Amino acid sequence: MRTGIILLLAMGLLAVSCRRDAADNPDLCAATATPMELSYPSYFPQPVPAPGNPLTREGVELGRRLYYDTLLSRNGPFQGFACASCHDQSRSFTVPTASTNVLPHVNLAWSTNFLWNGKVAGSLEDVMRFEVNDFFQVDVSVLHGHSEYPRLFQEAFGTCEIDREHVAMALAQWFRRMTSTRSKFDRYLMGEATLTLAEQHGAMIFLTEVGDCFHCHATPLMTDNAFHNIGLSADFTGFNTGRYAVTGNPMDMGAFKTPTLRNVALTAPYMHDGRFATLEEVVEFYNSGVQHSASLDPIMTKPGTGTTLALTPQQKADLVAFLHALTDEAFVNDPELGSPF
Repeated sequence: MRTGIILLLAMGLLAVSCRRDAADNPDLCAATATPMELSYPSYFPQPVPAPGNPLTREGVELGRRLYYDTLLSRNGPFQGFACASCHDQSRSFTVPTASTNVLPHVNLAWSTNFLWNGKVAGSLEDVMRFEVNDFFQVDVSVLHGHSEYPRLFQEAFGTCEIDREHVAMALAQWFRRMTSTRSKFDRYLMGEATLTLAEQHGAMIFLTEVGDCFHCHATPLMTDNAFHNIGLSADFTGFNTGRYAVTGNPMDMGAFKTPTLRNVALTAPYMHDGRFATLEEVVEFYNSGVQHSASLDPIMTKPGTGTTLALTPQQKADLVAFLHALTDEAFVNDPELGSPF
């Protein structure tokens, strides 16, 4: 008993001593991070700025580790889960579910609206604060007690104290690194690949009023990062109220964030509720299944045909072929985006 008390006192004195040393000598906690540039094609827009959280190799690697580590959820409501539990790289960082569909983690460095109804807006740091504080409710004492995380935070941020803000910053850096820019369509745009005849026809349908996909799924991100009621339903209850649950604006009833179509062939099922199992079903919905409601986005109506596209079977097949050309094999197989464990 006496030995145990002495040991605890010694550990306490050691901790106080370490903090005092760090306070007396700030260099002990100085960052050793290496600046890192985000790489993307010239036809991409500039990512959303991240003032106060510059990208570094150490920050990205720390965020990657946290993304895959179930320690992030220890003592929280989702204990045993990591971000990666619901975001599988081979599926473009999503997984199929029986309930609300899981949005893929792709190119969020260019996004300012997050989650299906835009419940969180701002920067990646803002949505990561939501994930850390509200969703996972991260217990930073678990990270403090880990054999490696204190050193990793010190290297990334020059801090001897781990707090939720730095956890969010590391995750935000990692999400910026998760860029998909090497699909077959990208390589075609860069003169490195050739589209098949079906893919070329599908691209023309996608990028013109024939298919009218490009208004919401704008290149190169394949999303406008906005909200639309695309006519999935005529009546709205519960989660199906969409953006209206956030804004209270009747014109937002049934509107959801436009998901990116990058790697869409890998991210079935489709729509916010996963109601469609295949791309063929999705195309047929846009072709003939749009339902009218007071808040239906005007973009879903066409002069002369109302809410239908009147695509031929060949046009629908070509459109699906083009959607497959948006698959980025380099992204879903990049070992630097995989688990570090």
